[in-house]
Amino acid sequence: MNFKRIFSLFLLAFSLSGIAFSASAQHEEAAHGEAEHKEEKKGINVSEVIFGHISDSHEWHLFSLEGEHGHPTHVSMPLPVIVYHPEKGLSFFSSAKFGHFHPHEKNGKMIQVTDSYEGYHLELGMKEKLIADDGASIIDFSITKNVLSMLLGVVILLMLMTSAAKKYKTAGALKAPSGFQNALEAIIIFIRDEVAKPNLGYKAIKFMPLLLTIFFFIWINNLLGLLPGGANFTGNIAVTACLAIISFIVMMVNANGHFWSHLLNPPNVPFLVKILLVIIEVLSLFIKPVALMIRLFANIMAGHIVILSVISMIFIFGALSKVAGISFIPVSLAFSVFMFMLELLVAAIQAFIFANLTAVFIGQAIEEGHGHDDGQHYEVSENEIIA
Repeated sequence: MNFKRIFSLFLLAFSLSGIAFSASAQHEEAAHGEAEHKEEKKGINVSEVIFGHISDSHEWHLFSLEGEHGHPTHVSMPLPVIVYHPEKGLSFFSSAKFGHFHPHEKNGKMIQVTDSYEGYHLELGMKEKLIADDGASIIDFSITKNVLSMLLGVVILLMLMTSAAKKYKTAGALKAPSGFQNALEAIIIFIRDEVAKPNLGYKAIKFMPLLLTIFFFIWINNLLGLLPGGANFTGNIAVTACLAIISFIVMMVNANGHFWSHLLNPPNVPFLVKILLVIIEVLSLFIKPVALMIRLFANIMAGHIVILSVISMIFIFGALSKVAGISFIPVSLAFSVFMFMLELLVAAIQAFIFANLTAVFIGQAIEEGHGHDDGQHYEVSENEIIA
């Protein structure tokens, strides 16, 4: 399957998902006081737009249209809600059943909540959360926007790799690659020669599947997040934390005796200094995955916020003056295009950095002592020699 077919399938998936969208207008406030309050808040809420885009949700908002009487019509794709209640068991229904968010007072604070359905409702605070009406502790297995984006990224990744593997299987590894296979091979060789081998030595071939999976998984999802209406998947700290934990576990599982001996018993240093060094080294051990987690999360989220902020400035100036808003459109669009092109580069760079740092940390854990110093000899397999 070539790249054109993959791209066509991607567009088809979004087209089919659009069939299931829910398009509806916001509720009209009947009370006179609410109408006055709404009039005071006329205009765009920049923070709501930005954080609504970068946060996860139980529906995939596509776009908004101007409806009747100035009320916007939100076009969104409802997603399946899967929740486990300790008494009711497992429930499955569409997020469209919740309807729209509306103001609600809770513990003296005004929050946004949805209507209740089957004993559950959504609350919108710093993040959208599924809550049981009876206050029970529930487990949310829902297919949220980020989860769906991740599954889409996994499908694309599998299609890319299996299509290239099929060509190698059909034509053989000795035949020169062509088309998309050629571009894919160039990237794989780059990761092997510039990331794996310098940091992992003759054991590079062992960790190549991990490094390639991390690189392509992050890169593809970074690019998906830049599409109009795309999800901020890699800009979610829970996602980057999971990726960092995977790298940390691989590092710990493969760490050798030389690594642990130098970590817990640094040689040739006084006892008091040794205690201090052990504390520092143990702390640095856990700082490594934290650095991986924060670096990817902060860079991707910051890029989304900057682009959305620049675009929102058109509406901010437009609220002050129509002339100012129209005049700022070329500036905003030019800077947005520049930032978008920069984010395309950042998408690849951040994937490379995450894979490279993972290789660095694993390389530190598997680094062996000098054999000629301690009389030890290390056996090298045939595959490791080829690598």
